[in-house]
Amino acid sequence: MKNQILAITVMAILISCNSPVNKKIEYPLTKKGDVIDSYFGTKVPDPYRWLEDDKSMETAAWVKEQNKVTFGYLEAIPYREEIKSRLEKMWNYEKFSAPQKEGAYTYFFRNNGLQNQFVIYRQKNNGDPEVFLDPNKFSADGTTSLGEMEFTKDGSKVAYSISEGGSDWRKVIVLDAETKEIIGDTLKDIKFSGLSWQANEGFYYSSYDKPKGSELSAKTDHHKLYFHKISTKQTEDKVVFGSDIIRRYVIGTVTEDGRYLVVTASVSTTGNELYIKDLKKPGNKFTIVVGNFDNDHSVLDNDGSKLFIVTNLNAPNKRVVTVDAENPGVENWVDLIPETEYVLEPAAGSGYFFAHYMIDAISKVKQYDRNGVFVREITLPGIGTASGFGAKRLDKEVYFSFTNYITPTTIYKLDPKTGNSEVYKKPVVSFNGDDFESVQIFFNSKDGTRIPMIITRRKGTPLNSKNPTILYGYGGFNISETPGFSIPVALWLETGGIYAVANIRGGGEYGEKWHLAGTKMRKQNVFDDFIAAGEYLIEKKYTSSDFLAIRGGSNGGLLVGAVMTQRPDLMKVALPAVGVMDMLRYHTFTAGAGWAYDFGTSEDSKEMFEYIFKYSPVQNVKEGIKYPATLITTGDHDDRVVPAHSFKFAAQLQTKQAGNNPILIRIETNAGHGAGTPVSKSIEQYADIFSFTLYNMGIKQLK
Repeated sequence: MKNQILAITVMAILISCNSPVNKKIEYPLTKKGDVIDSYFGTKVPDPYRWLEDDKSMETAAWVKEQNKVTFGYLEAIPYREEIKSRLEKMWNYEKFSAPQKEGAYTYFFRNNGLQNQFVIYRQKNNGDPEVFLDPNKFSADGTTSLGEMEFTKDGSKVAYSISEGGSDWRKVIVLDAETKEIIGDTLKDIKFSGLSWQANEGFYYSSYDKPKGSELSAKTDHHKLYFHKISTKQTEDKVVFGSDIIRRYVIGTVTEDGRYLVVTASVSTTGNELYIKDLKKPGNKFTIVVGNFDNDHSVLDNDGSKLFIVTNLNAPNKRVVTVDAENPGVENWVDLIPETEYVLEPAAGSGYFFAHYMIDAISKVKQYDRNGVFVREITLPGIGTASGFGAKRLDKEVYFSFTNYITPTTIYKLDPKTGNSEVYKKPVVSFNGDDFESVQIFFNSKDGTRIPMIITRRKGTPLNSKNPTILYGYGGFNISETPGFSIPVALWLETGGIYAVANIRGGGEYGEKWHLAGTKMRKQNVFDDFIAAGEYLIEKKYTSSDFLAIRGGSNGGLLVGAVMTQRPDLMKVALPAVGVMDMLRYHTFTAGAGWAYDFGTSEDSKEMFEYIFKYSPVQNVKEGIKYPATLITTGDHDDRVVPAHSFKFAAQLQTKQAGNNPILIRIETNAGHGAGTPVSKSIEQYADIFSFTLYNMGIKQLK
């Protein structure tokens, strides 16, 4: 095993912390414009506004020059190829999904190791598996990926979406599942959509009107639900739900029994209206279940007209209620699984409900019958994250997965009648998790709030303040950071690194109250929590400022950008990925206005503008400050968090940086926000990120 481990002998290979690792970089010249915006009487210059034009030749030339400098720097790091080679070896193991029964076939996803995209297989009874759909053949470079895939109830047809170059805009193709022949035209310009069949007649999907200007950055506001009838033109598709009133996210789903069309509609990422339509009654109109955006609601399942609804109305940690579809108002809701002190995420499978709870970001699962009677607690294989448990009503088995930072994701088959489970698929990975350990600690933030953090390291790692450490966080949109295995993290641990994940406010680990504590004019709590996490790691000698890197993506990229501009002394390396960096203008791009529930906008009020202005990364880069070594990563086709955020942040940092710490931006071409990224590109990205991080911590070589 020793020859497989890139162990670092720290004392022998450290460079003096007082001497620069690199000479000062000559960055491409980024011209400055004279754009000045006025917010409630405050004049704010925006000299790099021109970089928002993703169609211009100037922006394309700037991207090319920045990548030239960045890759020239990265290619000179002596162990970059060594890290890449080790990543490839570790990544090269067989991966499976849980199986799903559709008609006469059982379908599953499989990747033989280094395939850019998972391949969909199927088998009939105990016959040999055959390839049903191979997304690796969608494009030569592997950048076209599979999105949603939905079968008719009898399994005779399937609709699936594809993403090209990582874009959120999708195309949808329909196949005869038996012959694999395409049915009708390819549907285009579909975004943020599910696919849900109504019998074999057709399916529901969602999209926006085609935006004016650039489809990568132009604002999209009016989301609508359509019905596509098989073998008709997309131009004939009818709007089922949606109007001139702004609904930024509309999703339609048909219940498993085919009786109800359920529609959720929202103007932001939190809070939704809930509607149902009885499809058994021709011409029936939608019934309003909830007609406001104050809380989150979804239909989990139904027994005839009896609906099972998941809601956080009067239950910040969520509950399951029942109501009759003929009179579904909230005043008639009855608790089935009441709220507890822990956050609930339920699933329906095999005629049961599986209540997944998070206890300090760790999974616990309880099984209930359809009357809400407790059946049993599901025995999990350890401390970590369990997911899955969803299945059709008549399925005899339920599948779930289990993982943590040192345990590769294993799939289990559960008999819901007995509660017994067995391993279904266990991967064989070139990584010995027994050599490592994860511990959960709690620390206090600036205002005294108790914050959990999981720290993973090789057993016996000395607490000598010299361990290369990555501190990761997100802190937003009610998203919970739970333990999960990844090859990049495993490699970082093998190099002798420590990996810490802080469950900061803004996330969903402790329910809606925890989320709200990191939103709008409480957003600074998120940054304070993350800063306190770094200070804890330094105080307890896990690491020091010379060996600490901070990392996060999307909203987590904002986190890194804000923290590195507020406390540039705290860390040696900053790794913001696809970050929301210009908080004064984020809501003017694509569907960004839907994030206002978390962020507020610079147009809301003078107070909101001033609050955002204080932390927005682009506007808070100061002249003459020594910022940490920074590798910004983004994709040129990111149409969720447009790359202009990262472009403008990089330009500000390069212009104002004091000292020799590099400020680089790595712009992946033909790539988006992250979903569907080919394995080959992921390996290259992580090799660059880790080599940059270690090199700027003073690591000369790996042993």
